[in-house]
Amino acid sequence: MLKLFQSLLGDPSERIVKDLRESVVQEVNALEPEFEGLSEAALRGKLEELRERAKAEPLEALMPETFALVREASKRGLGQRHHDVQLIGGAVLFSGKIAEMRTGEGKTLVATLPLALNALEGRGGHLVTPNDYLSRLGAGWMGPIYTLLGLRVGVITHEFAGIYDPTYDDPVRHGDERLNHFRPVSRREAYLADITYGTNNEFGFDYLRDNMVIRRDDLVQRELHYAIVDEVDFILIDEARTPLIISGQVEQSIELYYQFAKHMPRLQAERDYRVDEKLRTATLTEEGVTTMEHLLGVDNLTDPQHIELMHHAQQALRAHTLYHRDVEYVVKDGQVIIVDEFTGRLMFGRRYSDGLHQAIEAKEGVRIEKESQTLATITFQNYFRMYHKLAGMTGTAKTEEAELTQIYNLPVVVVPTDRPMVREDLPDLVYKNEKGKIQAVVDELEEWYKQRRPVLVGTRSIEKSEGLSALLRRRGVPHQVLNAKYHEKEAEIIAQAGRPGAITIATNMAGRGVDIILGGNPPNPEDAERVRGLGGLHIIGTERHEARRIDHQLRGRAGRQGDPGSSRFYVALDDELMRLYGGERAQKLIGWIVEDDVPLEHKMLTRQIEGAQKKIESYHFDVRKHVLEYDDVMNVQRKVIYAERRTILEGSSVRENILNFIETLVGDLVDGFCTTEVRPEEWDLPALLEEVRGFAPLPAELSESALRALDAAEIKERILTAALAAYEAKVASVGSEMMREVERLILLQTLDRKWIDHLYAMDALREGIGLRAYGQANPLIEYQKEGYALFDQLKHDVLEETVKFLYIVQVQTAAPMPLPQTRPAYRVTRQEGDGDRPRGAPAAAAVQVRTAKVGRNDPCPCGSGKKYKKCHGRDE
Repeated sequence: MLKLFQSLLGDPSERIVKDLRESVVQEVNALEPEFEGLSEAALRGKLEELRERAKAEPLEALMPETFALVREASKRGLGQRHHDVQLIGGAVLFSGKIAEMRTGEGKTLVATLPLALNALEGRGGHLVTPNDYLSRLGAGWMGPIYTLLGLRVGVITHEFAGIYDPTYDDPVRHGDERLNHFRPVSRREAYLADITYGTNNEFGFDYLRDNMVIRRDDLVQRELHYAIVDEVDFILIDEARTPLIISGQVEQSIELYYQFAKHMPRLQAERDYRVDEKLRTATLTEEGVTTMEHLLGVDNLTDPQHIELMHHAQQALRAHTLYHRDVEYVVKDGQVIIVDEFTGRLMFGRRYSDGLHQAIEAKEGVRIEKESQTLATITFQNYFRMYHKLAGMTGTAKTEEAELTQIYNLPVVVVPTDRPMVREDLPDLVYKNEKGKIQAVVDELEEWYKQRRPVLVGTRSIEKSEGLSALLRRRGVPHQVLNAKYHEKEAEIIAQAGRPGAITIATNMAGRGVDIILGGNPPNPEDAERVRGLGGLHIIGTERHEARRIDHQLRGRAGRQGDPGSSRFYVALDDELMRLYGGERAQKLIGWIVEDDVPLEHKMLTRQIEGAQKKIESYHFDVRKHVLEYDDVMNVQRKVIYAERRTILEGSSVRENILNFIETLVGDLVDGFCTTEVRPEEWDLPALLEEVRGFAPLPAELSESALRALDAAEIKERILTAALAAYEAKVASVGSEMMREVERLILLQTLDRKWIDHLYAMDALREGIGLRAYGQANPLIEYQKEGYALFDQLKHDVLEETVKFLYIVQVQTAAPMPLPQTRPAYRVTRQEGDGDRPRGAPAAAAVQVRTAKVGRNDPCPCGSGKKYKKCHGRDE
């Protein structure tokens, strides 16, 4: 149906490209002769003129001149001229859309156009990349353009922040000259640059850390104004299921993990447990539960008192049956490190949630890291939706346009190539089994090596890439292996994959973002011509991926900028994709193929493969949407808390807030005790006074007899007046300026501590909310209702605890008040799954204001005349 409408109405992308070609491109080209005659000083002066005009004119009106200016700066600074299609790509990015541009079309150069245009407003712009190497490379490569125009460009990586400065030489030399000119600066200064390059992880974690600082001066990010996300499909889709989490450790015993890891090999498949590979679940059977009871020495493992043991058993079983070394993870330097299923890269710092990572560590016999308490968390979906304007670029996004539009409001525009694409995509070869398929791949690789044609081979896992490598070594075929284990050499290896005779084996899309140039990088003209004569770079996919765009990305490594090239996928009917999602027809075909090494080509097979891919793409979309629906509940609450936090940080005083807190707390207590449902003579005024004295010292004359003849409003007025007077006395004793800082610190700390406890409560709520479906209730709606109630309780707890603390706080004025560390060394991780559900008590407050130590039998410092244990020490 969609194709029918497109045939009648035309492809929207084609219309947008046509309009931009007839407007922006023509105007920029018309300005080129004029700008070629300007000196470098005049170019900088022109940019300053555009900055001034941007204060009164919309940026759209300044687009042609800015693009022409950037094009001229690129010609002088890099010797590269933006092609017309790159101008179109820049306009698409500026308009807040995704530009789908094929590999080798110069996306890095394209991004300079909208980044420079948005920089005219002085509000900053972010270029988001998948890894630190590409961030630093992009900023260093494009740095001469920005510098020539007088724009400052910064870079943020995991342990470094710098500003591009062509006069600065890094004392630690890098092999690539483009990486050697970053002057180290503070993170804040890098964010204050006109343009900042960094990874999605670093931008997200800095946002979370900014919402944990105690002083305004420690904030590093400014407003989230404009961002271009490079490899947008990878970051906004593949990474979307994994939230960013800053966590602190909780105490727990790790011995149980080792104990259960030893028991797992004793269980027998089918008898003791069943595995569903499609749903990735492993469950104990009744007989398996009995076996575990015997091994553990317990009578009833399903008894509520053994819920912890049951949880350990389930996670140990998953680790034993569903997670395999060198496939889902690797063990390196005594650590279990997750392998990204889409890129094959090692994901340092990322951990499986809910004790699963610890179970895998026990299985592998390495040191177990303790579980953690969530201190701050956000998903990429909600982080990137906070930008005022968002855009993206990639070589493959059209197949995911529905999700990108629905979640991020990012339509996809396919930008044409500068030169015609001549790559030949050969039909799939289908084999009966894995053995026959791999044998055929090795045969073809040996043949191409003899002809000296370069080949890039894509595999699904480290295990398979190393298996293929072993077979090639037996044949004496030289090759390079590019997978997560060799991450450090990734860019260097992939850049040389176009040399004659180069055989490169890569897990999925490792090395993404690095160009493969025929003849090597830098290219040797003779080698480049020889490779072209052989048909260019050849791509072999050893297995179809679950997502079509990952296959397209692999194909897209060949045929860049009009170069020749070809691609072919090898498929076995016992591949995971075909076995789990191929359907009955695909399985029946096994009987058609008699010999292992005889391939089958058929259109029906291609349709079956694409149908299987569409099924699993739909499934993953539902999973991501499900994560987002639940996180949207937290997102509303997060925005409220973080906005309140920012107000406290940036305000000069919170005194008005504190006085309002006292009024609210007193009002709630009076309304609770002096209700219209009970006659005034039956009001429990002694209990009311005791409750108020629990946080505020009231004068002795304010007694039950003094209040008995008053109505509720008058009682409220009397108590509130006394409570406020007591607080003013506290302020006078401490000093107004000192108390202002104490109020701010205590309110921030209380808010942070209660927010951490709230995250714990919301994790626990989400863990069990799915069971509501058995009661015919919608789990999401129930989660929203109960989450709202928990948030109301959070707000009340912050109010009450802040007021109580301020009445009893003791400040030592003889020495400067100790200030807390603003950026604690918490663990900063990516969690696999929906977040880490801690097993243990919530962590203590991140920071604490010191108070004088009061003995339990000492007079309470509030002035009530009671012993501390009978007054403000009752909860200790």
